[in-house]
Amino acid sequence: CVTMVSPPCGLLTRQKEPVPLKSISVTLSIREFVAGVSATLNYENEGKDPLEAFFVFPMDEDSAVHSFEAVVDGKKIVAELQEKSEARTNYENAISQGHQAFLLEEDDQAGDIFSCNVGNLPPGSKAALTLKYVQELPLEADGALRYVLPAILNPRYQLSRGSEGSGLQMKNPAVPSKDVPYTLSLAATVSSQHAIKSVQCSSPVNPIEYLDDKTSAQISLADGHKFDRDVELLVYYSEVHTPSVAVEMGVPAAKPDSLMGDPSAMVSFYPNIPEAQSSTACGEFVFLMDRSGSMHCPMNNQNPSQLRIQAAKETLIWLLKSLPVGCYFNIFGFGSSFESFFPESVKYTQDTMEQALKRVKSMDADLGGTEILEPLKAIYSRTSISGHPLQLFVFTDGEVTDTFSVIREVKSNGHRHR
Repeated sequence: CVTMVSPPCGLLTRQKEPVPLKSISVTLSIREFVAGVSATLNYENEGKDPLEAFFVFPMDEDSAVHSFEAVVDGKKIVAELQEKSEARTNYENAISQGHQAFLLEEDDQAGDIFSCNVGNLPPGSKAALTLKYVQELPLEADGALRYVLPAILNPRYQLSRGSEGSGLQMKNPAVPSKDVPYTLSLAATVSSQHAIKSVQCSSPVNPIEYLDDKTSAQISLADGHKFDRDVELLVYYSEVHTPSVAVEMGVPAAKPDSLMGDPSAMVSFYPNIPEAQSSTACGEFVFLMDRSGSMHCPMNNQNPSQLRIQAAKETLIWLLKSLPVGCYFNIFGFGSSFESFFPESVKYTQDTMEQALKRVKSMDADLGGTEILEPLKAIYSRTSISGHPLQLFVFTDGEVTDTFSVIREVKSNGHRHR
């Protein structure tokens, strides 16, 4: 069996034990193809000892955090951008003096996970963490925009850990929904310069309100969310392929000529490009194999290790068996001299493929140096096959002779091959 283990996230102690979560409130604003999310998570230290807690939250690669603040016992701390070393020093000084402070930084090992040191939580204290981020929404095949509430904002509650030997974690709550110790509220607004056709949600919602000729819609989760499924929104626009522009004025208090001080424009453009007609051209595939002496060396220092020439031959055999019917191909080997399997590229058939496979299997690293320039010139000098663009595959372990001449030769022929 395969065990899927999710990394701990949320507000955690230094021992990575979760601080009790009390409620989650999410406000979602979808405008055209971009979502703005504001989420507040409320925690409480129910223990008798102070805790130094840190908040861990995974982010999609298409998301960007722009605001983070913590309120501990009514005291608000707002994030400020600083150099990494300066920020860590300031945080450590504040903690050592018993002050509340937090440090938000991107995880060094995983760029899509952010970690925030919230600082000291006295016994009985409450912490409200508010995170704001923007996210580009993916498009489904049917033209729908898809937003999924991250798992950290829709946690599955389990009363106890999975049983010994269990290969899969339970996805449904281990206790009745009425006993889950936290609540979730979500309110979403969808707006578009063009009409909204419909909005669908995977979870029960209150009646959806459409406003202003259906250019705006308001959605909210119904009471009693059971935390038993992903909260997923699908938004369908009436004219999803029509370009639109949104303009946001600059922040008056921002410095002149700064990013936030100037107006910003967002262009949403999802072109309706018809599928291209299938081309009758298959292509000419030429494989250039390094057969110099160094290709007889092992791939790495492990013992035993596959030889470089053997690894290259295996890849070439796989490619030969994958070529499209009707294309043309040829194989060159080079070292101090070069040779080709066929005088000219031949049509790919069962017979020519079997001939080539037989010769590939008998190839060895027996042609001396690594002089790739002359075979390249020979390949480029041949007459192109009409309707079959040239694609050249090179297998080499490097250290070629006369590097700059090779680069110039390839560059001068760049317009007629890939």
